[in-house]
Amino acid sequence: MRISARNVLTGKIVDVKKGATTAHVRIDLGGSVVTASITNEAVDELKLAPGMTASAVIKASDVMVAVE
Repeated sequence: MRISARNVLTGKIVDVKKGATTAHVRIDLGGSVVTASITNEAVDELKLAPGMTASAVIKASDVMVAVE
């Protein structure tokens, strides 16, 4: 796969929770977990399941930082 995004984080899927139309896919990156919100249709097409290796591809125009 070739892609223009430079932020590709590969890990293992630890959870897939489908909602009415959108699913939350949690990927463990080796101690940190990132959650992606994607369509249920995409989950089905990609056959996503816990234990699979998957990549979180991040392409964002803004990144926010917050502290307490």
